[in-house]
Amino acid sequence: MRVGYLSVAAPGGQVNEDFVLAGEDFVVVLDGATVSAPETGCRHDVAWVTRRLGVRLGQLLVEEPRWTLTEVLRAAIERLRALHADSCDLDHPDSPSATVALVRRRDERLEHLVLADSPVLVELMDGRLEVVLDDRVEHLPAYDLATVARLRNAPGGFWVASTRPEAADQALTGFHPLGEVVRFAVLTDGISRLVERYGWSWWQLLEVLDQQGPEGAVRAVRAAELADGSRRRGKRHDDATVAFGRPGPVG
Repeated sequence: MRVGYLSVAAPGGQVNEDFVLAGEDFVVVLDGATVSAPETGCRHDVAWVTRRLGVRLGQLLVEEPRWTLTEVLRAAIERLRALHADSCDLDHPDSPSATVALVRRRDERLEHLVLADSPVLVELMDGRLEVVLDDRVEHLPAYDLATVARLRNAPGGFWVASTRPEAADQALTGFHPLGEVVRFAVLTDGISRLVERYGWSWWQLLEVLDQQGPEGAVRAVRAAELADGSRRRGKRHDDATVAFGRPGPVG
């Protein structure tokens, strides 16, 4: 696959809580959930979690190419748990967590997995644009700390990668025949907010990625954030990560 990517922290000098990793036949993108609760039961920060989970996802994608993406994610969460099971309270409902979005080329098809609100875009030869987005977090009854903690990784709520391996079973998975794929993108909501907040279409975002690369999409989202005078739920600026690619060989 031919893939270009970029991951940048939100303006202000804070640590980038996103993560991106690409190999010959896969792309992994994670978005760490910024902790709002005063206590998490974990001695580690969100960036620690996303980086170690992302590395283990990449390792398993290389070492276990016949595993399903669900199996890969489950095992990666199990390995992440093992890293801090002795030092942290892994049953705490506010333990650091991350979204997961990944694609993999295998057996002449492009597979995808999405857990939480980091989408995958796939343009097909017949002119369709498939948007794979797990938006369960957008349908909670309330967004106070107690409600979010109660519904995180719970039936009827939303699911993220954290301390519960069974969250992998809640991910959205699927595939497209490789010969039908024109181009694809894997992104965090720091980029998808161009569509979800600022009125862009998914097609418009894909064209900017194609014509200007990931840098163009990041420039566009920063300009939109600065121009936005409205008061919205969530952060004005966010870490921004995107990978854009085509399924064919390089050259």
